[in-house]
Formats: sequence, structure tokens, C-alpha cells
Amino acid sequence: MTLRQYDAIIIGGGHNGLVAAAYLARAGRKVVVLERRPIVGGAAVTEEIFPGYKFTEFSYVVSLLRPEIIRELELPKHGLKILPLPSTFTPMENGDYLASWDDHDLTRRELYRHSPKDAEAYDEYARVMARAAKAIKPIINLIPPDPSSLHPRDLLNLLKLGQYAASLSEKELYMIAKLATQSSADLLEEWFETDALKGTKAASGIIGTFLGPRSPGTAYVLLHHYMGEIDGAFRAWGFAKGGSGGVSGAIANAARALGAEIRVNSPVQQVKVKGGRAVGVVLENGDEINAKVVMSAADPKRTFLQFVEPKHFPDEFVTSIQNFRVRGSSGKVNIALSKLPRFTALNEPALYRGAVSISPSIDYIERAYDDAKYGQVSKRPYLDMIFPSVIDPDMAPPGHHVMSCFVQYAPYDIEGGWDDTKRDQLGEAVIATIEEYAPNIRECIVGMQVISPKDIEAIAGITGGNIFHGELLLHQIFFLRPVPQWADFRTPLKGYYFGASGAHPGGGVMGAPGMLAAKEILKDWR
Repeated sequence: MTLRQYDAIIIGGGHNGLVAAAYLARAGRKVVVLERRPIVGGAAVTEEIFPGYKFTEFSYVVSLLRPEIIRELELPKHGLKILPLPSTFTPMENGDYLASWDDHDLTRRELYRHSPKDAEAYDEYARVMARAAKAIKPIINLIPPDPSSLHPRDLLNLLKLGQYAASLSEKELYMIAKLATQSSADLLEEWFETDALKGTKAASGIIGTFLGPRSPGTAYVLLHHYMGEIDGAFRAWGFAKGGSGGVSGAIANAARALGAEIRVNSPVQQVKVKGGRAVGVVLENGDEINAKVVMSAADPKRTFLQFVEPKHFPDEFVTSIQNFRVRGSSGKVNIALSKLPRFTALNEPALYRGAVSISPSIDYIERAYDDAKYGQVSKRPYLDMIFPSVIDPDMAPPGHHVMSCFVQYAPYDIEGGWDDTKRDQLGEAVIATIEEYAPNIRECIVGMQVISPKDIEAIAGITGGNIFHGELLLHQIFFLRPVPQWADFRTPLKGYYFGASGAHPGGGVMGAPGMLAAKEILKDWR
């Protein structure tokens, strides 16, 4: 048994854990990151699944990563390079298509082809959503106050929240309240009439949730995805060179350069508690590591129900964590290709540099949700697909390609449980759906990896396989995330902090929970 002393231990080498380590090391603290897998990155990793074919195994696009993290940790210097995804192509069931490009006039003409009314409404909708996203963006960096507390820290944060609310116009306040409670379908049907346009935009409201586009609250999830930016370009999405592992790799490089130690193949068994305080961890191999503080970057269930004995938390807190909704609803199908599939609606090389969305209507997505509600894989799922090797040729052998398919819905609690037969069923549903729009897809396939929410749980260590570590629902955001009274990255156990996607402001490759948790740890030290 070995015993080592650090200022801080970070459990989990996902991107939030790495961000927290980098900020703590930047402040001169001695930090160690403990990652259970042989590679860092959590769900933001790149792996060579078939020889020569590299896949962004889980997370696959970049937009939400906070600009201040990129700037303050100098991530471009440490290898981060984000390549833009300039278009979204949605093939339609009648053989036509809808496309949006990074050229505003081209997109407007494309919309006009389908509906002059929608072409006119589109710019105003974009302005309203951009205003809402910019209005809500300051909340990302606010520490959620406990509105029932008289602690000076909470009173100060409540004052900041009040000042922020007072700075908003009446129109902005009403807009935020509406977006927080409305369904994405109701929101979009107020603006547009083209089914493919509504379907494609509504899809952003169901990612990472076990809800359909007609479920209240999905408009907020849509807004959450609207807050992205790349190099100052608001609402821009991109692909990291080298895949999502390129993002995690750059953050890890920055953390190491600042003095953080990162250990892989180091699964934590439990947090050591002494005198009512977290004082270190015990690894599964029996090694003990001591520290002044411990921060978990794992999901809430593992953080509070697995690593620490429940007796160290109030019963009400434990019950709230047990009730925190983490049902996974997404799968991933990664495909190695000998050549690119040919979409019959549009044979245009540029479309392979962007995203292809199988979302022909809101009703299409809602019917996919109907299957999942009753424990079945969606027969015709919503798919969001990109071709990373077209953007970054290093992802596949010369002349060959990789295809990344995000799939919704694939319920964690599938009837009969996940097994190879159910995985084959998910893979076949994806290929059959693509085949409706690209009939030659089967002849292009060299190999295929099918990932269910159960696999996400087993491989990435995320309970329930929920990509956001917990659904972004109204009762699970801001000062209610993960539970009331403990949304400020502290926990009822002294010296134990929480800075993962299950904390404020939520999921996606954002880094904000890790950054904010590290800053609160440093405040407490001061």
C-alpha cells in the first residue's frame, strides 16, 4: 500500500476533471487526476476501433466548450484545432431535401424554395434565439445560489442573480420563461411551416433527454445547444482535429504543462473520510492517496452513492440523488466505410463536410420517441451523422472514410435488457433508415461499432448511459442541479466537491462545471 499527499485529487479524467485539474494547477496547487480507463477523456475520446479507422466513440462535435477555458488554458498552443462544420443537410421523405449552409444568402434561397414565409421568418427567429442564448449565457458562469439560505455567499450570489435579471428587458425575461417551459415543437410551430425545418431544429431539443419534441421543457434543451460558439462565431459547430479525443488531449496537455499529474488505469474504490471530512481516496488496487480536498468529475450517482458511504450524507440528500433522472436515451453507431454513401436527394461533395440529419418532421421524431417510451429501439430513429474523415483525413486510411451516427432513441431500460441481439437490432434500424436516403450504404460498410446506453455506462462509466450525466429538465437545472441546496459545487461532506456534467450548467463538451468547481475550491482555500 502506498500513501501520497496532494492538495487536490480529481476523480475522473473526463474533460471536466481535466479542466478542474488545469485550473487548480494554474493556481499553484499539487493536483492528481485519477482515471479508471487507459486513456483520458471520459466520453470525449478518439479510439481506433478497426485498424486504420479512428472514431470519436461517444461525443463527436464541439461548440459548447467555453471560450474562456480555451483562452485561459491556451488550448490551441496545446494542440486544440477546431474545424468548422459548415452545413446541415436533411433529406426528406418525398425525395427532396433541405439544406443550410455557412453562406446566409444560400440558406435563405434554400428556405425560400420550400416556403417564402419561412425564409422571411428565419432571420427573425435566429435573432430572437441568439438574444435568448446571449441573455441566458451569463447564468453559465454564475454559481447557483441556494434561495433558502442566509449564508453570505448565497446572499451575494442571489444579489448577482437579481442584478442579472434586472439587466434584462421585459421581453427577454418573458422569452426565457417561455423557453424554459415550452416544448420545442410548440416553439417552432409558432415560427415555421416547413416540416423538415421544424424537425431538424426540434432535434436539438431532445438530445440527451428521454423526451419527445412535444414534451414541455425541450425548448430549453434546444436553447442549451444554441449557446455554442467557435472563435467568436455564435451558434457555430465544429469537429476537433483528431476527434473529441483532440479536445481532451489538449486540456490534458495544458494541465500537465501547469504541473498536474494524470494517472490512468487508476480506478477509485472509495473516498476516505476522517472526522467528517474527505481526506483522500482508496484505489481498487489498495493504494491510498491523501489530499486536502477531493473533487469528483464522475456522474452524481457514482459520486454520492458509490464512492462515499451514504451515512456521510443527510438522508434527504441521498434520496434526492437516488431520484435524480439519468435515463440514457441515446446510442452511437460508428461505421468504417470503403467509400462515401450516395444520397439520392443531393449529390453534392460539400454536404459531406457538414452534418446530415435524419429528421424529416417533428412527427417523425415523436414517433421514434413512442417506440422508446415502451422499451423499444426506435424503428426509424432520429440520426445526426457526420463524416469526420472528410474534414480530417487522418481519421481513416487513404480513400476510405468513417461515419459517426448519433442515434435517438435507444432506451437504457430496453425491454429484456441489452444484449448482442438488441445491439444488432439498433445497428440494423440505423442502416435501414440511412438506406432510405442513401441506397448504397450497405455496400460501403467495412465495419460497424454499435454502442447502446448500457455500453456508454460500462465503457465511459456514466450511470444510465446518459450523455449529460442527468437530464436537462426544469427540475434538474441551475440551483436544483444536482439537488437543491447543493448546486454550488460543494457537498454535505466537507472537503468533497462535485464538478461534472451532472452539476450546473449541465452537459456537453463544455468544461464549465469543472472550471467553476475549481474556482470554488480555490475560494474556500483563500
